[in-house]
Amino acid sequence: MMEQTAKRDFPKIDPSLLRTDPKTGLAQDEVKHRVEQFGENRLKDGQTSALKKLLSFFWGPIPWMIEVAAILSAVVQHWSDFAIIMVMLVLNAGVGFWQEFKADNAIAALKQRLAPDARVLRDGAWSDLSAQGLVPGDIIRIKLGDIIPADCKLLSGDYLRVDQSALTGESLAVDMNVGDEVYSGAIARQGQMTAMVIATGMATYIGKTASLVKGAGKKSHFQRAVLRIGNFLILITLGLIALIMTVALHRGDPLMETLLFALILAVAAIPVALPAVLSVTLAVGAEKLARMKAIVSRLVSIEELAGMDILCSDKTGTLTQNHLTVGTPVLIDADDEETLIRAAALASEVDSHDPIDRAVFAILGDPAKLDGYDVSAFRQFDPVRKRAEAEVTHDSKSIMVAKGAPQAVLALLCEDEASDIESVAAYRPVMNAIKIMAEHGYRALGVAQTDHDGNWRFLGLLPLFDPPREDAASTVAELRRNGVDIRMITGDHEAIGREVAGELGLGQNILPADTIFDRNNQARDPVLMERADGFARVFPEHKYAIVRQFQDRGHIVGMTGDGVNDAPALKQADIGIAVSNATDAARAAADLVLTAPGISVITSAIEESRRIFERMGSYATFRISETIRVLLFMTISILVFDFYPVTAVMIVLLALLNDFPIMMIAYDNADVAQHPVRWDMGNTLTMASLLGAIGVVSSFVLLWVSETWLHLPPEEVQTLIFLKLLVAGHLTIYLTRHKGFFWQKPYPNMKLFLATEITQIIGTLAAVYGWFVPPIGWYHALVVWGYALCWFVVAGVIKVWVYRLLTHRHQSHHSHLTRVEGSLHHGR
Repeated sequence: MMEQTAKRDFPKIDPSLLRTDPKTGLAQDEVKHRVEQFGENRLKDGQTSALKKLLSFFWGPIPWMIEVAAILSAVVQHWSDFAIIMVMLVLNAGVGFWQEFKADNAIAALKQRLAPDARVLRDGAWSDLSAQGLVPGDIIRIKLGDIIPADCKLLSGDYLRVDQSALTGESLAVDMNVGDEVYSGAIARQGQMTAMVIATGMATYIGKTASLVKGAGKKSHFQRAVLRIGNFLILITLGLIALIMTVALHRGDPLMETLLFALILAVAAIPVALPAVLSVTLAVGAEKLARMKAIVSRLVSIEELAGMDILCSDKTGTLTQNHLTVGTPVLIDADDEETLIRAAALASEVDSHDPIDRAVFAILGDPAKLDGYDVSAFRQFDPVRKRAEAEVTHDSKSIMVAKGAPQAVLALLCEDEASDIESVAAYRPVMNAIKIMAEHGYRALGVAQTDHDGNWRFLGLLPLFDPPREDAASTVAELRRNGVDIRMITGDHEAIGREVAGELGLGQNILPADTIFDRNNQARDPVLMERADGFARVFPEHKYAIVRQFQDRGHIVGMTGDGVNDAPALKQADIGIAVSNATDAARAAADLVLTAPGISVITSAIEESRRIFERMGSYATFRISETIRVLLFMTISILVFDFYPVTAVMIVLLALLNDFPIMMIAYDNADVAQHPVRWDMGNTLTMASLLGAIGVVSSFVLLWVSETWLHLPPEEVQTLIFLKLLVAGHLTIYLTRHKGFFWQKPYPNMKLFLATEITQIIGTLAAVYGWFVPPIGWYHALVVWGYALCWFVVAGVIKVWVYRLLTHRHQSHHSHLTRVEGSLHHGR
């Protein structure tokens, strides 16, 4: 596989362009020249022009129906109908284009904020720059957790282990050496090396061999359910319209006018805007989350965030400050504290961002204490070996120093790999010291050094303490009030976990991961795991197993992570959350990327996601009820009473005036549920059908009153019904906003309120003064308003009563399941 991929055909690059000085890198003037020559370091995304995208909204089943309706109107010379239908065609295209344009822009802005950076050497100085700005010849540094930003040739460094599985199909990480090429998109699993960029953008291996497919991504449960409803309503609409046409033609109605009416009714009844409104609602919500320092990388994950009931949170850096402080050193085989601290500093990097290295240099104080000690080779800490090592020259003699997890450092003292660390003389005093430290919430950092004969000596331990974040306890309490259970995940000893958990108000049942899982990472006792408050001594593979186990028990699971080894668990979780300062690999695998430290932002993100969920639910309920209300009323009127209650023009006006309030639902104020929410199709269909049925009954009562009591001519009856359908339909938006009475909070957003009321006023003026419809005057218009408001109150009372019945039924069912599950656990 490697041989095949190595023989790829690069565009010919002048070798002189790649003769960059590895010590200074490229100059800024040269960078500008190469950007002009090679372009930006990004793959072509196949974006279509704005004009082409706009024209696409005039092409498709729904636009075709509107266009045919316009042609038929012109053929029968109904010019007012033709004008309004053309306005509807242009407006539908404009609204659709605007919605998609806004959603695309929001997604593009979020992707830009998630774009990876690269550590680049230019003009003799290292800096972090956007990977998009790399050019051939740039000198970059690749370290553990980086996604390699361009095709590169390795120049210097000890070693680099690279995961190229996504590119070459190789399942195992590959060890790279100086002179080897690494490909854009691969992940650095271990080590650190300096490299030169040799190809960027479409000239890279991934650019030449992989086509970038623009996909919508995985649809959420909510989207799949709503689209199924939409498809069902389309079939019902087409079936009923076919029935209307058959009966009308059988009665001898004119063919052209019957076909025109049927087409317009189909356009008005089919919920064509359903997917677009959902996308805009999610995009608007994602923009708001981004302002809260939480960037959504997959829009549909907002639904999972709203339903998340368990959050597995890393301790270090998420619940704690990730600002380590070194306590009083514990000497084991060191002559003094200075020797121990100096060895630890030599096994650290002075310019590193690693918090342990920073803590070590903080306690070292004056860097002059390291004068005379030259580090000739350095091997970084990695999650597998769990230690860092350095080869140091002092007084013309070579020694080795190491620092890391005490067990990993003790392993250096073993005579051979088969030996057990318990056989080492220092084992018992080290373990006793670690136990005492852990009881006081300290982590232990082991330090060792070789003597002049090359034998390792365990010098001692540095106690490290990472205090909880100031807002962590309040955040935990707030998450619990919102129905989210937090499980702490830490690689530290369980005693340290309990100490931190106690300060945060979490439970003390912190269990070691190896007592929960067997060698195959299968839970020994799922019930025991369910009852745990957290997990200690956790390795990356345990995180994945924890997520899977909770998911298997029916939970929607969130997982926080920051390292390259967290990526599988982040990908598996329903909501993978990359915390601030996470590696590129973790950010790429996550659904939500936090740009502010800690998890307090998650609380805000959960609340906003639940608002978004409520908006989508209210729109789905409104759209379904409207389709039922209009279509069922029209069908029964035509088939049973042989009367067209509204004209084709009125249907077009209704559709036009409905578009504006619908667009504003994405901005509406919404309730924040105090518990995780899940999509309940049964409740939505029940409420939508109920409101639709109430609308049908109220429309027939008005039809009967206008003919029997008011003795209005058929043309004015149609205008009366048109105004009623408009006013009552818009009022239904207020009914579907939340489960309470319409006068209760949250009140409608001003955008939604103004859009709803202005369109109602426009429709009323059209009915009063006869714009495109026969006039009915102010008296009858006010009668319709009063009638619609009375039914609005009645429907609101019925809605609240039914919701309470549904809630009571759900709670009874839930308590029954809880009792059954409890008895099963007891039986075990």
